[in-house]
Amino acid sequence: MSELVRLDVEPPVAVITLDRADRLNALTYPMIAAFRRAVDEAVADTRVVGIVVTGAGRAFSAGLDMVDLARSATDGLSRSEPDPVELPALFSHLLQVPKPVIAAVNGVAAGGGFVLAMMCDLRFAAETAGSFTTAFAKRGLVAEHGTSWILPRLVGSNRALDLLWSARRIDAAEAYRIGFVDRVVPDDRVVPEACAYVCDLAEHVAPRSLALMKQQVTRGWSQPIDVALRQVDDEMRAALQHPDTLEGVASFVEKRPPRFAPWTPDTAPTSDAPSADAQETT
Repeated sequence: MSELVRLDVEPPVAVITLDRADRLNALTYPMIAAFRRAVDEAVADTRVVGIVVTGAGRAFSAGLDMVDLARSATDGLSRSEPDPVELPALFSHLLQVPKPVIAAVNGVAAGGGFVLAMMCDLRFAAETAGSFTTAFAKRGLVAEHGTSWILPRLVGSNRALDLLWSARRIDAAEAYRIGFVDRVVPDDRVVPEACAYVCDLAEHVAPRSLALMKQQVTRGWSQPIDVALRQVDDEMRAALQHPDTLEGVASFVEKRPPRFAPWTPDTAPTSDAPSADAQETT
């Protein structure tokens, strides 16, 4: 996709690698745009069931490059006009990606790198190398890019405030204990384990089910329970008539692996799910 972002597709997995290892994969605005293009390409590829995001070298991402951070502080909003359709948060477009997105955190995830991990659906962390810090408070900033809204829903309000206020670094073990990380794996297995997870989904689960379940969960964050349950009930009734359900039942009865059809976003029902879109010295 660019010299700083790699997209490697080995169906059913697409691996997107931030490839600026000499700068701990610190993010620049062109790099963020290249990442978005890589995600869009993986979404459009019907061979891809899930996306794994990782970093080259010893870091996941140390956050927004300080040069770009300084420029954004002085230029304000003059860089570009915000898209009125998308949520104004870094990597928020991942919330609407209709495929599982797994962060394979191979090293430090700080600031914008923390946000990238947070916006993914699941987080696998390297046992000794994986670490996390919000970083914002130490730069005189606020809880940026949806961290004040999403992080409490992942770890609870008190733990979110601790991570945001102190900007302390937590290791993979603590991140797992508080619920931010979903798997802790040996350092050299973090990407293979994330890929294996996607492969297992591809073998046993309907891609359309994955997309609709993600849609239901993210949509439900802001729905009253009565609205959510009624909408899910309607979706359940529709699913009973879908070929995927017929195939799922047939494969169970016939004791064979299911043969679910490939799925593309164009075939999905519409949703009111959320839409979208500093480097730390280590």
